[in-house]
Amino acid sequence: MMPEVKFGTRWSVPVAGFLLALMGGISYAWGVFVIPMRDTFGWSTAEATLPLTAFMVIFSLMMVPAGIIQDRIGPGRVALLGALLFFAAYALAALVVVFPSPWWLIFSYSLLGGMACGLTYACVAPPARKWFPDKPGLAIAVAVMGFGLAAVVFAPLKANYLIPEYGIAGTFLSIGLLTAIVSIFASWLITNPPKDWVPAGFSKPDSSTIPLMAQNATPREVVASSQFKLMWFTFVCVIAGGLMAIGLIPTYGVEMLSLTTVEAAIAISIFAAVNGLGRPLAGYLSDRFGILEVMLVTYIVQALTYLLFPLAVTSLPTLYLGAALLGWGFAVTLALFPVLTANYFGTKNMGVNYGLVFTAFGFGALSPVLSSLLYDHTNSYTLIFLIVGTLTSLGCLLVICLKKKFQPKSST
Repeated sequence: MMPEVKFGTRWSVPVAGFLLALMGGISYAWGVFVIPMRDTFGWSTAEATLPLTAFMVIFSLMMVPAGIIQDRIGPGRVALLGALLFFAAYALAALVVVFPSPWWLIFSYSLLGGMACGLTYACVAPPARKWFPDKPGLAIAVAVMGFGLAAVVFAPLKANYLIPEYGIAGTFLSIGLLTAIVSIFASWLITNPPKDWVPAGFSKPDSSTIPLMAQNATPREVVASSQFKLMWFTFVCVIAGGLMAIGLIPTYGVEMLSLTTVEAAIAISIFAAVNGLGRPLAGYLSDRFGILEVMLVTYIVQALTYLLFPLAVTSLPTLYLGAALLGWGFAVTLALFPVLTANYFGTKNMGVNYGLVFTAFGFGALSPVLSSLLYDHTNSYTLIFLIVGTLTSLGCLLVICLKKKFQPKSST
């Protein structure tokens, strides 16, 4: 018998996760603010992009305490708190026209907004995994898909309509109101199933055949484990390149291929679309062929793409193809690492345990800053792509180590 769930279907939970992730992804789509803020306040490009870097670091670190709270009191109340904090963050960010300093945005948008994003995103994957022990990859991928799609939908909306019509302050207020309303609705939808619930027709594995670590690992046990260390370093290696690519692809298209800014910007839209829409496919493939198998094939392709980028990407079509391949790597990483976390460490403390794994995202978020500094000193993309390709190749080797030593089994 189906336990109480909104709209009578457990799929309402991944849908709620999708909405929470979509709203969090709006705040991540920051690039359209850079030129208006530079022109309005006289900031440098570095000053205008600093709030996003700070946001990503705070967001990833907040996933740990948010995961702890989510595991203890459930996702609904934590997501509601995040929704209200998001509105406060955007409302205060709108006052940047009164306090025109990057530090005001770092306080409002980055600190409060990053905390809000951590609170809501910590509630996305764990409930989906608990409701879908039979389709864990697909359910989690649908839930996290919103974060990847947000840039496709809302970056053009901000750039082409909101900022020209309402200015920076009005855009912050509009997005804050939308984020709060949708996130509050999603917090009402999202819930955990009863303890030990399984869907009809699903045979729960015998717990005696599953290592205790994979059933209910505590955060302390997770951090001390070899699996966590390998996962964390793999995450850093493969995510750093994806975050670099977001900033490198359009400038590469303009400066190296002599494309227009519009043509180069389409490459980022392709990257974001594949990143978002590719996540359910990544989840489906992982359920069918295995998580690490999908990761390994993907990261081999991704490493080759980076290493060959300066040689092979010489035209508009090859730029778009490269953007799509790199977007797929991003999709696989952010769709499958929460699934892998549940398989290795169980679902009881999945919120905090995935939060610990996700701190790697914050570390990787420093890569765009480092790549910008490297480009300023070398005036070349070749070395940057070589470094990123080498890091992704190291990620491939770490995935092979995980396969050999810790091939995951289904968790309860």
